[in-house]
Amino acid sequence: MRHPVAASAFVATFLLLGQAAPAHAETISPFNVADCSVTDNARVLRPDPNAKLDARAYWLNGDTVRWPGLASGSTVRLIVDGKAIELSPSDPVSPAAFQFTGNGPEFKASGPVRDWLQGDVLVEALDTQGRATERTRLQHPGALDALYADAVTLDTLGVRWTAQASQFQVWAPTAQQLGVCVYNGTAASLHPMTRDAQTGAWSAQVKGDLWGQHYRYLVDVFTPGHGLVRSVVTDPYSISLDTDSQHSWIGDPSDARLKPKNWDTHPAPRTVAQNTDMTIYELHVRDFSRDDATVPQRDRGKLTAFTRADSAGMRHLRALAKAGLTDVHLLPIFDFATLPERDCVQPRIPASAADSEAQQAAIRDIRDRDCYNWGYEPFHFNAVEGSYSTNPNDGAVRIRELRQAVMALHGLGLRVGMDVVYNHTNAAGLDPRSVLDRLVPGYYHRLNTKGQIERSTCCENTATEHRMMGKLLIDSVAYWTRVYRIDSFRFDLMAHQPRDVMEQALTAAQVANRGVPVQFLGEGWNFGEIANGQRFVQASQLSLNGSGIGTFSDRARDAVRGGSAGDSGADLVSNPGFIHRRLTAKDAIAWDYADWVRIGMAGSLRGFDLADRKGAVKPAQDFSYKGAPAAYVSQPQEVVNYVENHDNQTLFDLNAIRMPAEATAQQRVQAQWLAIAINAVSQGIAYYHAGIDVLRSKSLDRNSYNSGDWFNRIDWSGRTNYFGTGLPPEWDNQASWPQMRAALNNPNNRVTAAQIAQTQRFFRDWLAIRHSSTLFRLQSAEDIRRRLSFPTDWIQRDPRVIVAQYDGRGLQGARFANAMVIINAATQAQTIALTGTGWKLHPVLAAKTAADPRLRQVRIRNGAVTVPAYMPVVLVRD
Repeated sequence: MRHPVAASAFVATFLLLGQAAPAHAETISPFNVADCSVTDNARVLRPDPNAKLDARAYWLNGDTVRWPGLASGSTVRLIVDGKAIELSPSDPVSPAAFQFTGNGPEFKASGPVRDWLQGDVLVEALDTQGRATERTRLQHPGALDALYADAVTLDTLGVRWTAQASQFQVWAPTAQQLGVCVYNGTAASLHPMTRDAQTGAWSAQVKGDLWGQHYRYLVDVFTPGHGLVRSVVTDPYSISLDTDSQHSWIGDPSDARLKPKNWDTHPAPRTVAQNTDMTIYELHVRDFSRDDATVPQRDRGKLTAFTRADSAGMRHLRALAKAGLTDVHLLPIFDFATLPERDCVQPRIPASAADSEAQQAAIRDIRDRDCYNWGYEPFHFNAVEGSYSTNPNDGAVRIRELRQAVMALHGLGLRVGMDVVYNHTNAAGLDPRSVLDRLVPGYYHRLNTKGQIERSTCCENTATEHRMMGKLLIDSVAYWTRVYRIDSFRFDLMAHQPRDVMEQALTAAQVANRGVPVQFLGEGWNFGEIANGQRFVQASQLSLNGSGIGTFSDRARDAVRGGSAGDSGADLVSNPGFIHRRLTAKDAIAWDYADWVRIGMAGSLRGFDLADRKGAVKPAQDFSYKGAPAAYVSQPQEVVNYVENHDNQTLFDLNAIRMPAEATAQQRVQAQWLAIAINAVSQGIAYYHAGIDVLRSKSLDRNSYNSGDWFNRIDWSGRTNYFGTGLPPEWDNQASWPQMRAALNNPNNRVTAAQIAQTQRFFRDWLAIRHSSTLFRLQSAEDIRRRLSFPTDWIQRDPRVIVAQYDGRGLQGARFANAMVIINAATQAQTIALTGTGWKLHPVLAAKTAADPRLRQVRIRNGAVTVPAYMPVVLVRD
């Protein structure tokens, strides 16, 4: 091991290593090993004299500056660490990436821009007397991307361990000096890092076997608004950490010590040939086992719970896999910032009334110190979350336990998907939970036209359009694929990423998975500062045609559930959906809902011809969904169909509010069944929230990300669904409390264990139906247009009844010559004419074990079928 570097020798070390000292080194106090052990992660060495300045000007590339809004013909100059540098007018460069800035004069800079960017850079406008009339900062990502373009080729960022030495590398082109602190227990040693002028990356090699030790970077960097700041900061490419992410961990994921037995050779399920084969169950790691008495206490809420093969939760997943489920998608399992990994607090929940405020009040004051969070606050993108480990302080244990969980799920026949969040970080600036922004201030986050970080995603938005933030996303996805054998990825707020970055990431994941297909899907919602392509071509619903990347469809979701995801207050009651027994042919919205359901069943496919309510046939994209095209994809693999996920109320809870008050508990259960069935037979990817099949309730909570274990429970035993366990938290539900009180006190919303068990069987029946035939998961737009149709007479007759016909002749895996799906959401039985003979119930529904007892009432006679009220049915013929 190299000895700690003496404080007086640190700057000189740069010269000894054959590198010039940083341009600003003479103004900096040298590093000292004591700096490695500070508890205050960042301190200001020299305050910023221009701390209140905004940043309205831009580096467009390595030598061109634009100042939007400045009068043309203005004279300007740079001020670099107090020194004036003249700029000359330039012909417009106008790169597309900077169109969002607006127009303004452009200027050329001549000089050592790389050196300038290591200090404080301002731009001034001058009057004819040479006096400064206006001053602002410059946003520098354009210059960093141009000057350090070669950095995207780096493949050694982070730590590379061997028994002889460990290599450390971090990208920090604006840093003035940088070292790596290595910790062996409480002892620290400090090692200088050398800067590569071409890439802006700093590197160091520390000799000796450092396995299991920890490290942080010590960095001096100018930070606008603060000044020259000295930070000790973890590695953005950390592969593991200690408790609460204080230090990065040193090791090698390819080492045999980190691999469960047969890890490299165990077979991952090959159940998905195309995206459309996917049927997904979205699951939170802690929800899965926290309340499962069949799991040992040590493993509850942990990744190791998945290794308990005989637990109630694993038996549940095994049964779903047998029925046809292909994927479990885990909510964020990367390291996130908002959960104490040591000494989290367990609230004491009082036994109170169904509509009491007491339960949520017990959670309110400790909600940021308790043991629960969804995890959408990224801290380190490549490391496993410590709260899900039985020993969060041991970086090796985190790695092994996630691999054990993946291997256990693979053993059930379930692929493992991962919910990833690259659109924001939890913190920025000098916050102790900030990593990226303390290494390269002002680069990794998307800034507005004043230089402030955009927060449209609720946290500090990242700028994946910048080369090295885009590289971090791409590298990270490939890392999880290669190291943990993750099979698919679900991207949070994916439309905040550029389409080309997502496509590069998909290619990188396929390569990392040795050519085995990896599926990408995500939220394609179009909003915020990047909406409608303001900054780049987005990975959004309307911008991904032909990419093979799936986006969640809000069309059929809103039709089935009613209203929209943001409904609250009176709108929760007044916006019933297709399944809620309240709409009739007299309601115009009922006809829209029927169109959206049919279009969803056709995979939201552009160019799918469909009759409207007047009988006129037109392409599905010409139907309107709240002013947007109702159909928007070019291939079925680009749409994700769902009726419930972790966001917003569960389906059961929405049904509790939107069904007529007098509707019986069984009718409410049947509403859940209709939604499950519609999703199962919709072309594209089928996506379900964990617990939809046990009538899961969150006691009406619309946003349970920080609502503790109490409002996020699942009972795999099926004794209860946890409805009516108190008013949901006031901080995100209070506006709806009056409507919620009525629902929580309605006895018709109480279901029995028998109804929960029946719903479990129903869900498995419809998984089996989807799995039974490729007719319900067609792989191409051509097949959908050729093989699926909706009879015009039923389109015009009743918006509560959907009839779909399928032609399976000549289709591999179809199993049936023809199929028919009937979704009867009306309150009366319906008789539908059949073409030809030989029709019968689908074998799953004809079996004695079929869940729905009303199937005995289905009558096929005299060339027609009669389907009871409020019921989905599938008919087939050989």
